Amino acid sequence: MNPYFVGFLVPVAVSLLLSKRRNVQKKRGVPVEVGGEPGYAIRNYRFEQPVETHWEGVTTLAELFERSCKEYVHMPLLGTRKLISKETETGPGGRSFEKLHLGEYEWKCYAEVFKRVCNFSSGLVQLGHQKTERVAIFAETRAEWQIALQACFRQNITVVTIYASLGEEALCHSLNETEVTTVICGQKELKKLIDISGQLDTVKRVVYINDEGISAEVSVARNSTSWRLESFEEVDRLGNEAPVDANMPHPSDVAVIMYTSGSTGLPKGVMMTHRNVLATLSAVMTIVPALGKKDIYLAYLPLAHILELAAEALMAAVGASIGYGSPLTLTDTSNKIKRGTLGDASALNPTLMTAVPAILDRVRDGVRKKVDTKGGVAKKLFDIAYNRRLAAINGSWLGAWGLEKLLWDKLVFGKVRAILGGKIRFVLSGGAPLSGDTQRFINICLGAPIGQGYGLTETCAGGTFSEYDDPSVGRVGAPLPCSYIKLIDWPEGGYLTTDSPMPRGEIVIGGPNITKGYFKNETKTNEVYKDDEKGMRWFYSGDIGRFHPDGCLEIIDRKKDIVKLQHGEYVSLGKVEAALIASPYVDNIMIHADPFHSYCVALVVPAHSELENWASQQGVKYNDFPDLCQKQEAVKEVLGSLAKAAKEARLEKFEIPAKIKLIPDPWTPESGLVTAALKLKREVIRKTFENDLAQLYA
Repeated sequence: MNPYFVGFLVPVAVSLLLSKRRNVQKKRGVPVEVGGEPGYAIRNYRFEQPVETHWEGVTTLAELFERSCKEYVHMPLLGTRKLISKETETGPGGRSFEKLHLGEYEWKCYAEVFKRVCNFSSGLVQLGHQKTERVAIFAETRAEWQIALQACFRQNITVVTIYASLGEEALCHSLNETEVTTVICGQKELKKLIDISGQLDTVKRVVYINDEGISAEVSVARNSTSWRLESFEEVDRLGNEAPVDANMPHPSDVAVIMYTSGSTGLPKGVMMTHRNVLATLSAVMTIVPALGKKDIYLAYLPLAHILELAAEALMAAVGASIGYGSPLTLTDTSNKIKRGTLGDASALNPTLMTAVPAILDRVRDGVRKKVDTKGGVAKKLFDIAYNRRLAAINGSWLGAWGLEKLLWDKLVFGKVRAILGGKIRFVLSGGAPLSGDTQRFINICLGAPIGQGYGLTETCAGGTFSEYDDPSVGRVGAPLPCSYIKLIDWPEGGYLTTDSPMPRGEIVIGGPNITKGYFKNETKTNEVYKDDEKGMRWFYSGDIGRFHPDGCLEIIDRKKDIVKLQHGEYVSLGKVEAALIASPYVDNIMIHADPFHSYCVALVVPAHSELENWASQQGVKYNDFPDLCQKQEAVKEVLGSLAKAAKEARLEKFEIPAKIKLIPDPWTPESGLVTAALKLKREVIRKTFENDLAQLYA
């Protein structure tokens, strides 16, 4: 038989089989009878009761970690890149940029890490930390963070996690509210602590991670505070010389008080027990196939975020290796990587990674910009390859299958995959729903499925998770085996569980992963946490969802983000922002709707290169980027692009911003305008730009 005919016949047969399977839709979630407020509830199709532990005899995170270290003794666990040198480069406009020359990953095996955990655990006791006191970890994601966390668990010490980017007011609030006595921090964080030392009520001891140049901050702290300061290595040495028996926790003990990044007001401390976190880890074990010691995980998201904390705990549980990086050194072209130096992904060659939608959006935009810049044959080839694979993913037998798929992978997508090391087999996206466009793009270009998850700090990241074999986009999967998901009516917003063709309502999550509540905030806890008559604990998310016929959830709205305009129309701010960020000119955007007006407005952070390229092509003269953002021609161009994106997303006329203001400076966690997970802090942005917003309605 002609080999070309076989190459054509096989994908056609596969496509027909897939089409037949799609007609009989797999049930991923099934209805379940639950207690509490009436609603429409779904459970995972494989588990009648919520799972609590996947590992026999393991009931706490401390037990889980010790079990792994004894099973995977000589396997590599934690990897860190050696800093070879720091250099300062001068960019356009005379701005200075720090560039890092980083070496290969250097690894510590499970046995070595466990020894350091035991040493540090004993060292904390020798340092004078009492069992009833709390430790705060206030540092960037790194190996020492994980070692300190596990060390605290072995002495049943509750850990307070704080984002490294947190502002002074929120930092003071978090440390004082939890009455922290020992803080573990890096260089930048030590400087922040010194600045607010006079406002901290209970801190007695500071353990600093011995980075290059930290001695200056240590000297200042010794002279200006009453704290006992010791290096991470010194605490390790103290514990090694005088070991202390472990004081292992119970499942109901609070493992972590995790401060949310505070998108509204001061952050709230969520109390997570060992049982809560273990339930989420156990559930994910049943969803992601073949997790094990062959996997390498790239860790770069904040460990103060439950998504990263849970992911690293799971990696250690299955014998995988964790290589640490950072968002600014992730790829060969990242901002802090010296030219000619490999980025973290290229140096590590990971098989697994987590990401929040904002980061995956940037990967997508970065690839598209690179392709557009090359132009010519390269762009045409990419477009053909992408559209052929997209057709196949959408189920067309005329798309690229079999040999043609392999050809495009080698010719086109292999270069894209090299950006993240070339061996990624699975990407977990969490934090917020991922757009269908980005999900398809990443899937095709990386050749790896994206597990789209939905969960919150209050649910230990547990909620829903899309299965490995589910190629659909725009949804967040079926309930995890640790959770029941219930929709309840929200009549004021027009969302009812009796809606056709799909039940809709506020998302309420129940199961062993639901946390105890907010630390020292009983009023807020009672507002959003409820225990039903069967003993099940439920969390009211404030998100609006709908269930598809196969039991998968789709997030469609948020109660807090809905504003009623002057003439009675409802505007969902998040929905509009998700649609308009597709404009190539938009780096970030916040929609603002005033109930006393009939239209909405927007603050737009433009994409520098896109807007400057347009200005160059149009011959628009300007002094610098802030000046360009003031030009009416630029405002008009961006507004037109937003209108185009709105039309493609089929937004209503009243949802499209009538006026916009271009904001030249990026919104970063350091600026305090977005959270560490890059979510908008609406109230902070409104207050910061209140004069600009007032002008837009003038």
